[in-house]
Amino acid sequence: MRIIAGEFRGRALAAVGKGDAGAHLRPTTDRVRESLFNVLVGGSYGDPITNARVLDLFAGTGALGLEALSRGAQHVTFVDDGRKAQDLLRQNIELCRASTSTKIFRSDVKRLGANKGEPYNLIFLDPPYGKGLGEQALALAFKHGWVADDALIVWEESAEIEVPEQLELFDKRKYGDTRISILGVI
Repeated sequence: MRIIAGEFRGRALAAVGKGDAGAHLRPTTDRVRESLFNVLVGGSYGDPITNARVLDLFAGTGALGLEALSRGAQHVTFVDDGRKAQDLLRQNIELCRASTSTKIFRSDVKRLGANKGEPYNLIFLDPPYGKGLGEQALALAFKHGWVADDALIVWEESAEIEVPEQLELFDKRKYGDTRISILGVI
């Protein structure tokens, strides 16, 4: 696993390895990440990455957020409560020398409390597949002020998602077993 483009281009990230079987880490592959960022940058979304405040929910290794940071995002907050994920996030932030523009928030996304800072305008959502956790996480993110009025949300799942009422589906792509939905706030 590596950073595809930008300031950290080519930088290898910490390997997941066998890790903690209970962690259920499933990093977004380099190929899917590259395709996703090509869609974001080349799509009709303007420039959703440069100077973005990024929220990486169910962050895992942090590859999505770090890719955005490498491509010009201003700040990334990673949210994950897994011990293995926390360790990998710290390692990957250190590998990218990105500690000044990142924050790790150790929390169960299902218990996401109030946002104490500015809302986020680019949100990555990569929950464990097929458990309905994406819907729960987004509902809490909206309720507690994490989502900016102009936010773009990138949701990775294994099946079609139910688009929440406050969002509009802009695009969806399928890469093998992975489905990416790009949504915007209405």
